[in-house]
Amino acid sequence: MNALTGKVAIVTGASSGIGRAAALLFAQNGARVVVGARRQAELDSLVAQIHAAGGEAHSVAGDVRDEAFAQRLVQRAVEHFGGLDVAFNNAGIIGESGPTPGISAAGWQEAIDTNLTSAFYGAKHQIPAMLARGSGSILFTSTFVGHTVGFPGVAAYAASKAGLIGLTQALAAECGPHGVRVNALLPGGTLTPMAHAMNGTPEALAQVASLHALKRLAQPEELAQAALYLASDASSFMTGTAMLVDGGVSINRT
Repeated sequence: MNALTGKVAIVTGASSGIGRAAALLFAQNGARVVVGARRQAELDSLVAQIHAAGGEAHSVAGDVRDEAFAQRLVQRAVEHFGGLDVAFNNAGIIGESGPTPGISAAGWQEAIDTNLTSAFYGAKHQIPAMLARGSGSILFTSTFVGHTVGFPGVAAYAASKAGLIGLTQALAAECGPHGVRVNALLPGGTLTPMAHAMNGTPEALAQVASLHALKRLAQPEELAQAALYLASDASSFMTGTAMLVDGGVSINRT
């Protein structure tokens, strides 16, 4: 039996990177998947790929900053697949970067809304659906940045992603007695469109890779495997954790 056989999962930020890899892997492991992102064409391609491999998927296009989008994702899971067991709240942005005195209020708010408030919206509507099933697993994509390592110029990103760890812990304590687990996944440098946007040259990517103990960046599929572990019953006694899957960047000094 596959790790998510019989489960229904939501994945946000599914149009590319870790989210897309996770949606494909969840479907390969038996989950029926509802995928969300802003770009409908990319979602259509993903759903077609899942269907071609024999899986089941629906897409909902929208902006995670909109609470109604979180509601629609859950409604689609319940209406089409009968309920909700797993939610991977993965969508996020780097946001406005640079020296903090130059960051605009709008840039700060965009990062908070996209990375943190969206996770609150997601959980707010996902939890009742999971309580109706008697169990569930909620995941948030945080980061080592602002948790184990500080970098200059990314205050909004670091603060918003660190906030997810506090949200994870509060929800884990709140929902644990009802069978719903909540964990945060903290990736290291990963070869996604976001990484290329932050580090626009091969030399910059190589420099980031050198910060890691493994001296390389992750493939999105490697982070998807970690998300699968947290989503599945293989991690049945894990909740409230900030799980580093960071190639050793948090401990490396060489």
